[in-house]
Amino acid sequence: MPSLTPPARRRAGRGSASLPVSRAHTDGVPRDELPPSLEALLMAFERYLTAERGVSPHTVRAYTADAYSMLEHVARCGIEAVADLDVSVIRAWLATQHAAGQSRATLARRAASARAVTAFAHQRGWLAADAGALLGTLKTRRELPEVLAVDEILAVLGDGPGRQSGRHGRRTGHASGWGAVSEAAADEPEVAIDLRDTAIMELLYATGIRVSELCGLDIDDIDQSRRTVRVLGKGGKERVVPVGIPADRAVGRWRTAGRSLLARESSGSALFLGARGGRLDSRTARRVVHARIAAAGSVPDTGPHGLRHTAATHLLEGGADLRSVQEMLGHASLATTQIYTHVSIDRLVSAYRQAHPRA
Repeated sequence: MPSLTPPARRRAGRGSASLPVSRAHTDGVPRDELPPSLEALLMAFERYLTAERGVSPHTVRAYTADAYSMLEHVARCGIEAVADLDVSVIRAWLATQHAAGQSRATLARRAASARAVTAFAHQRGWLAADAGALLGTLKTRRELPEVLAVDEILAVLGDGPGRQSGRHGRRTGHASGWGAVSEAAADEPEVAIDLRDTAIMELLYATGIRVSELCGLDIDDIDQSRRTVRVLGKGGKERVVPVGIPADRAVGRWRTAGRSLLARESSGSALFLGARGGRLDSRTARRVVHARIAAAGSVPDTGPHGLRHTAATHLLEGGADLRSVQEMLGHASLATTQIYTHVSIDRLVSAYRQAHPRA
């Protein structure tokens, strides 16, 4: 069996014992040392997720935390070598999680983490057989996503009755071209924030991109001539998404009349900026969405992911085919996109029951 000598360790934080890098990804609390073989597996698995799989930092944290929990249980069972891992001890770990009251969704994710760890160890030759492959797949109940109706999203974007104004009382309706903002209005940072927020809302709904993808956009990712945006999605996969005319104009006004008011030397090529000139972060983008929806009045509250659900549902209801929507959203599997067909069918059934005389 290949050597599993643990690599050098780093400190997890001030006042803590010397811990593996992965250990800090659980909850930041110092824990007992794992046996060297298990600890080395954990750290190699983390490097694999980061360097080879290219998954998001959030996914790395979740999977390594699950892997640590499992290997900690394995060590408590007296197993110190990766080669001795078997499905019975993994099932016992999941049983303790169930007894602790973990939800079905959490258990399903932790089982997936266990399968990923054992598959990795088997691929590297550290485990003779992939023990995780014998685990069953726990079915979870997939909640249908909450989406806004067409009139509700138009009210949020300022195209419905009672056209909305920006947060400082200025109209944020669409102008007839790029940069159509008066010089007098563009000399205030508050106006720049309004232009940015309008562009964020329009672009999220127009494209259905994730909030992390929106915050990662650079100026050159917007192609004005083709009305498209180049997006770097999960796993480092790049895709090109079409942009509607209102979103195209809103982004153009932000770029030409708003961005320069917030830009600093540290802004780099980021398309969307925070109030201090740095690249916009996801938390700020989420606050923007919730604030704009609250300003619309009686529209149900939702976040950036709700706008993504809304865009996908409206595309399907408008006649777009499932495969095109999958490509636009950047879903790896068509099965993920199919949940939106259930939303559309639910609305069809609801409309039928309300409108048909013999429903």
